[in-house]
Amino acid sequence: MRHVISVSVDNEPGVLSRVTGLFSGRGFNIESLCVAPTIDPDVSHITLVTSGNEMIIEQIIKQLRKLINVIKVVDLTPTEHVEREMALVKVKAEDRQRAEVLRIADIFRCRVVDVSPATYTLEITGTTEKLNAVLGLLKTIGIQEVVRSGSLAIQRTRKD
Repeated sequence: MRHVISVSVDNEPGVLSRVTGLFSGRGFNIESLCVAPTIDPDVSHITLVTSGNEMIIEQIIKQLRKLINVIKVVDLTPTEHVEREMALVKVKAEDRQRAEVLRIADIFRCRVVDVSPATYTLEITGTTEKLNAVLGLLKTIGIQEVVRSGSLAIQRTRKD
């Protein structure tokens, strides 16, 4: 089963290497990884997506918590959370495809961020499912290049 894990760590050199080393050393796969500093310059936030049964995920979380520079680890999968991904897609857009590419972009609320005589570059933001749906439609037109960010996630605030 797919799990989204949120990890707060010290913003220091080598911390990301230790986190990823934990996964590779134990034969676990990271499907998606996003890292950036938080509002506190001494803390970075890692959002990672991995797969495994409950026992494997529990083991991953325990091992992450043992790392010295790890501040907090939360498995967001069983909680209410907001999850988004971004992709930049360069798609073939010659004369007869331009209108179709723009129609797809409009339907999925994509932004055109670059235009050339033969291509459009689209920015797509949303759930992984949305990105996959857009890419499926654009594939028939002719995708030239795709760059994806991986998932970012944050826990929802409780509405008590």
